[in-house]
Amino acid sequence: MASTYTHLILDIHDQIGVIKLNRPRSLNAWNETLLFDMVAAFRELDENPHTVFTVLTGEGRFFSAGADIREGLETPPPESTVTEKKLFYMRKFSRVMELFRSMIDHRKVFVLALNGPAVGGGAAWFEGIADIIVAAAGAYLQVPFNSLGLVPEFGAARTFAQSIGVRRANDFLMFGRKCTVEEMESWGLINRIFPAEDFQAHVLNFLREQLAVNDGKSMMETKRLQNAPLRGERILAMFDATNALSERFVEGAPMERFRKKTEQLSKVSESRRVKGKSSL
Repeated sequence: MASTYTHLILDIHDQIGVIKLNRPRSLNAWNETLLFDMVAAFRELDENPHTVFTVLTGEGRFFSAGADIREGLETPPPESTVTEKKLFYMRKFSRVMELFRSMIDHRKVFVLALNGPAVGGGAAWFEGIADIIVAAAGAYLQVPFNSLGLVPEFGAARTFAQSIGVRRANDFLMFGRKCTVEEMESWGLINRIFPAEDFQAHVLNFLREQLAVNDGKSMMETKRLQNAPLRGERILAMFDATNALSERFVEGAPMERFRKKTEQLSKVSESRRVKGKSSL
């Protein structure tokens, strides 16, 4: 019997396992509980003896808005030394590193199904690691890492360069370029685009068609042969990016950027509230 999860839904349709992020009111932004759920769900499907495909998708109109910044940024005690700060952040990010390790080592064919827009980590964490990417028409991807004083997280710089080339990856990751899935398909990142209406059904039908024609074990072996030479590079890129991200936090750059961003959002929200009252 499948495990019970707090912020995701895990369904198994014969040889297709589906992990669905289930925080639609928060645009499927992840908190610590959802991160734990994802690690457990990938492990459960990796160990399932019957499935061939593992699908990651989202509930609602967004795939994911990345980290839930409303929960605040966890910081070390104010009196911490530079070394203590660095170790604090490396320990903190080790939870996410296990998610990435589990995806890199996942034995099933990993299908990322972008049911809607993907922002931040939602646009960078999975796209470079997934074996197949399908998307709903009209969706887009955007990463504001550099504008927030961050870096491409957990190896995304390397995996995107492998997928779409260095200069396109720089344009997307460095400048925060907003790209439609149609554009990403032309760049080679997206394999298929399906209608947004009944998107999940389109994905399941597509994968069932593949299973009707292709042998499941052979597809998993093809995935293994493709990914085995990349594993060491991906693990190293994940660690290197985690080190760089921790250093940015030690320097305090993201905190100042997040503070300014929060102030901007508060002003916009207040402006809308005032306009709403004046129109009554």
